[in-house]
Amino acid sequence: MRLYNFFMAEETINSGIYRAAVQDKSQFIENGFLNMDIVLRKFVEHYTDIYKDSDEKFLEENGRRLFLLYLKPIINGTGNYYIEARTRNMNRTDVIVDYRGKQYVIEMKIWRGEEYNRRGEEQLMGYLDDYHLDKGYLLSFNFNKKKQVGVHEIQCNNKVILEAVV
Repeated sequence: MRLYNFFMAEETINSGIYRAAVQDKSQFIENGFLNMDIVLRKFVEHYTDIYKDSDEKFLEENGRRLFLLYLKPIINGTGNYYIEARTRNMNRTDVIVDYRGKQYVIEMKIWRGEEYNRRGEEQLMGYLDDYHLDKGYLLSFNFNKKKQVGVHEIQCNNKVILEAVV
């Protein structure tokens, strides 16, 4: 984590996504707690404005880095995030955010079709079971020309997944 943060620190000064989060920082905290729904909705908005012309050479790691650059000023000093934390089943989550005692599990995928996306949803639901959570977040990076950018909720097995597509 220290090395990851070190390398990201160099990017914060020149990053448009980081600056966007700093400008909107106050709207992400409600009653002292992080509103991850708003974080994802605003990330989709800012990402689309700044990086809408990215191509498929973009790797999943780049998406994670951009999301963490966006998240960093929002949770700074009050929360933490963990990358590829192990579950009790020895699976690895993409990102877990801890903010004032509440956890948020975020799975990130590059869009490779409906079937691949469905497996990502199932993977996330497994993580939610492991962490005893009812809501999780799926961030999909889609490079199709006809993609539907936005955020929508999926109800499945008494769980809620907020899926954001950029």
